[in-house]
Amino acid sequence: MNQKDLKRYKKMLEDSKTSLLESAKKTLVEESSFDTDDLPDEIDQAASEYTQSMVFRLRDREKFLLQKIDAALKRVEDGTFGICERCEEDISPKRLDARPVTTLCIRCKEEQEKKEKSYG
Repeated sequence: MNQKDLKRYKKMLEDSKTSLLESAKKTLVEESSFDTDDLPDEIDQAASEYTQSMVFRLRDREKFLLQKIDAALKRVEDGTFGICERCEEDISPKRLDARPVTTLCIRCKEEQEKKEKSYG
């Protein structure tokens, strides 16, 4: 992979990371100001707690994505970005454009999904 493409993917990853961190900060501020005493009845409180629970689950997923982004940025720095960790072939640019945090080429990912599907 050439340096121009590496810089472009690095910028994509850094922009995604920045966006996720800003969103997390916004949620933290909004959720920390949440007061259950402001809700008039139990149904409103339950609905609000459900919504809050969903938001925190989404944040957990975003935390996992941040870890993947950091790992991808490390691969950019050490020169292994864009190389399948299983077969060591180049990952196609289309796949990297769609999912820059990927570690598997499409063929290896499909094989992995078939195995997972057969287990359950």
